[in-house]
Amino acid sequence: MLFNQVTPREKKLFIALYSLKTILQNQLRNIEIFSSLSDEALDLLYVHVSLVNHQKGEILIHAERTEPYFYILEEGIARAYSDGENQQITFWFGEKGDILFSYNSYINNKPSYENIELLENCRLYKIKIADLLALYSVNIELANWGRKIVEAELIATEKRLIDRLFKTATERYHDFSIQTPELIKKVALKHIASYLGVTQVTLSRIRATIK
Repeated sequence: MLFNQVTPREKKLFIALYSLKTILQNQLRNIEIFSSLSDEALDLLYVHVSLVNHQKGEILIHAERTEPYFYILEEGIARAYSDGENQQITFWFGEKGDILFSYNSYINNKPSYENIELLENCRLYKIKIADLLALYSVNIELANWGRKIVEAELIATEKRLIDRLFKTATERYHDFSIQTPELIKKVALKHIASYLGVTQVTLSRIRATIK
């Protein structure tokens, strides 16, 4: 059907949908994780992306579940944790531009090892993992993009592990405060203490010495 043959209502709907597409594509372009993609690759990806809102306190990724979605934080903060014998052990924090997903679900289609909790009301881009994998099979640029994302996450995970083994809690707190100053202001001290592997009392002492 030619554009000049549609009804005024259909024209308005088309223009509104096109505007929404343009807005979302521009938003995606401003997120660092998408910035390297060509317009062609972004167009392929856009079809499978939705913008969703979730509330503070929600568990977005559940341990022992095969999680079907891959998320990118557009606004808000989150933490990943595992359940210890008598406590939750926090091992990762995420903020704007970071990705939230289960490695085991993404790579092996098996249940997650971790939980990911939202620490604020969050806006996220949501993509079904099955759709991503299908795109990887037909577009080499997106396949390389997906590979680089996982490589970057693996390197970051390796660094956290090495720092945990060889740096003191004071050194790690100092690094954390320099690298993620907004998280220091917003995240509960109990979660930061857990992340550093110390008690809240010890964390208070560390903070006092650094101040």
